[in-house]
Amino acid sequence: MSTVPKFKAIILLTRGTNQSPEDFRRWWLDHHAPLARQLPGLRGLTFNLVAPGLNGADDLAYDGVSELWFDSREAFDAAYATDLGKKVASDSLQHVSGRLRLFVEEHVQVTIGPDQKSTGEGNDRS
Repeated sequence: MSTVPKFKAIILLTRGTNQSPEDFRRWWLDHHAPLARQLPGLRGLTFNLVAPGLNGADDLAYDGVSELWFDSREAFDAAYATDLGKKVASDSLQHVSGRLRLFVEEHVQVTIGPDQKSTGEGNDRS
């Protein structure tokens, strides 16, 4: 039996209209992340801050991209049906002006560890 999570949610966030990029960063990483890490059944979590200077534009549509892994869509739904899950969702909606959720099939092509060089050989999670 595989222990690799089969379900992934990607959530694209646009900071609140009165938030600076630094305000968004501080709220998301220092306040929201500790809540999200406690979601029941969560198997993996990554928060990605969009770097405007690296993308060639100062006014991008999204400020953050989160990746959440669960064993199934049912496990995701169950996590967000809990009191904590409702608190996580409410906290997010109170601090962003836009949110787009995408449920995806992840197909990892290359995995590089801290002391490894890419071999070009993939590790398909599906």
